[in-house]
Amino acid sequence: MNRQPLVAQIPGLRRYARALTGDVWAADDLVQDTLERACTRWRLWLAGSDLRAWLFTLMHNLFITQVRQGLTRARLVPTVDLEDVEHELRAPDASLSFAIDLQRCLLRLPVDQRAVLLLVTMEEMSYEEVAKVTGVPIGTVMSRLSRARGRMRDLLDEPKERATATELGSKAQKAAPVLRRMK
Repeated sequence: MNRQPLVAQIPGLRRYARALTGDVWAADDLVQDTLERACTRWRLWLAGSDLRAWLFTLMHNLFITQVRQGLTRARLVPTVDLEDVEHELRAPDASLSFAIDLQRCLLRLPVDQRAVLLLVTMEEMSYEEVAKVTGVPIGTVMSRLSRARGRMRDLLDEPKERATATELGSKAQKAAPVLRRMK
């Protein structure tokens, strides 16, 4: 077995895994599990077929299984109360702030919509390839992609205070009104 084609797919797998899980360690574990499964089931891959699609299908199925079993949450590092470490935090630059907001919004998407959005936008897969990876019809891919894009627009436009209150599940906490300067 020539390992070069497999090794060439690792950066894309890592990118997709990090966006799916939202956690570097969980993503590395997912990539490792995917590569291990690929090596143990190498004979199932049809020579001449799309290796990239096969690996992404393995990863997608592993991730869905982990989500169903609750394993992704168990691997995450325990959370820290921001008020306890507020004095240690420094203000990030604007581009980092947008990246954090983007990641937060991605993680609030349902898993099926997030997977389709990431495969189409980050991995530049065609709808047919995404349908093959996720195991759903092309129409479902297009529907999930449309819903994911719409939800991302809504989440990115949502004020941070409201998003934080929503994530905490607190309806009692209301977002501060947005003030505009009028000339």
